[in-house]
Amino acid sequence: MSLEVIGMAIIIIAMMLAIGKWIRLKVPLFQGLFLPSSLIGGFVALLLGPEVIGRFGGDFLGDGGLFTNNIVEIWGELPGLLINVVFASLFIGFVLPKPKEIWQTGGPQVALGYTMSWAHYVIGILLAITIITPLFGLSPAAGALIEISFVGGHGTAAGLSGTFEDIGFEEGYDLAIGLATVGMLSGVVIGMILVNWAARKGKSRTLQHPNDISVDQKSGVVAEQKREASGIQTTSPVSIEPLALHVGFIAIAIFIGYLLLEGFVWLEDVTYGQAYDIYLFEYVPLFPMAMIGGIILQLFLAKFDKRKLVDRKTISRIQGLALDILIISAIASLSLTVIGDNIVPFILLAAAGIISNIVFFLWLGPKMIPNYWFERGIGDFGQGMGVAATGIMLMRIVDPENKSPALDAFGYKQILFEPLVGGGLVTAASIPFIIQFGPVPVLIVATVLMIAFWCLGVFHTGKMKVEDKDPK
Repeated sequence: MSLEVIGMAIIIIAMMLAIGKWIRLKVPLFQGLFLPSSLIGGFVALLLGPEVIGRFGGDFLGDGGLFTNNIVEIWGELPGLLINVVFASLFIGFVLPKPKEIWQTGGPQVALGYTMSWAHYVIGILLAITIITPLFGLSPAAGALIEISFVGGHGTAAGLSGTFEDIGFEEGYDLAIGLATVGMLSGVVIGMILVNWAARKGKSRTLQHPNDISVDQKSGVVAEQKREASGIQTTSPVSIEPLALHVGFIAIAIFIGYLLLEGFVWLEDVTYGQAYDIYLFEYVPLFPMAMIGGIILQLFLAKFDKRKLVDRKTISRIQGLALDILIISAIASLSLTVIGDNIVPFILLAAAGIISNIVFFLWLGPKMIPNYWFERGIGDFGQGMGVAATGIMLMRIVDPENKSPALDAFGYKQILFEPLVGGGLVTAASIPFIIQFGPVPVLIVATVLMIAFWCLGVFHTGKMKVEDKDPK
């Protein structure tokens, strides 16, 4: 495939991102639902591609719709690459607070988040071994799809595409991307319903009424007088463009992750792999290792970077760009045929993910979070529906002036949460574990861990003593 085709595929997907933003500005419904522009643009590209127009355009448009098959094929490969950028960026430039501060502030979020994630495995595997595998013939690895898609999101689902292929469960990729899309849409729609409910019932101490949300918030455009720099120049462009330097840091993190993964694959092969015919790391994708590479790089920079060359805001902008392109390209290359062929398992998994997130948020949130439970728990609900950005958006709607500890707690949670679940090592290894050891042992372990974090949240974090100041 020529570089010209690859370049054109990237140009078109970037155009779709801009079109998605323009549509959101023009459609009040999309503004009220706070739909991300990447999601809107992805649906536009999907509509114009082979799965919709390509099926009805006849000979005039061809099988690819308005796009060639090569372009759609490239879009399908982009998410698996970009997820490495997203995860490598998680902790670069992130100043780690003291462990006591992390737990005191973020502990309730950790307990709730882990309970929800382990519950997704429990519910998903139960569905797989009782209905999905025996009745519909899908791999038992389908039991991991709820956690992969609803907590991990599009990036994690896309990053595991190679793993799905390696175990012969190719349809798992499209199901996972479809579930992630349902999760994100449900997250913003149901999230706004919950916000309205909380406003009427007085469940939040900081919430402004949804009718009072500003036009700028709904449109997603920052007013000129409120615009701030998205990053600072840590180097002179005469020596190196600061953005290029930060891309280089992310590349180093990914490369460290690559070396780690290759080392683990080799070590596994020469030890228990050959002895017991158990192989796990060969199914693990690069992105969780890229995250560890980012942590290693950050530890090195914190010790030796005396000039403070890393700017966290710049890293976040690069991460955001990668995530936007990842989401739009994943949706644009989605196979509706695969979802249609497995529509009943898809609906079962989607319904289970949505219902469990709502129940755990409304039921366990007040029990596990000692103060500002709605302001803080709505972030975990949003992240549990597919992406951390949804959780942050909902928290900002509920607490626009940051009067509660919600944002700090959510950020601290990621330090103890992301390395393992929600796209971390456990998420990446869940499919190999199910294939190697069977779904029942994994179900037992997930159940024990779910109960453990459930008890931790209800009997410990929910009873923490906190300084609870009145936000008014």
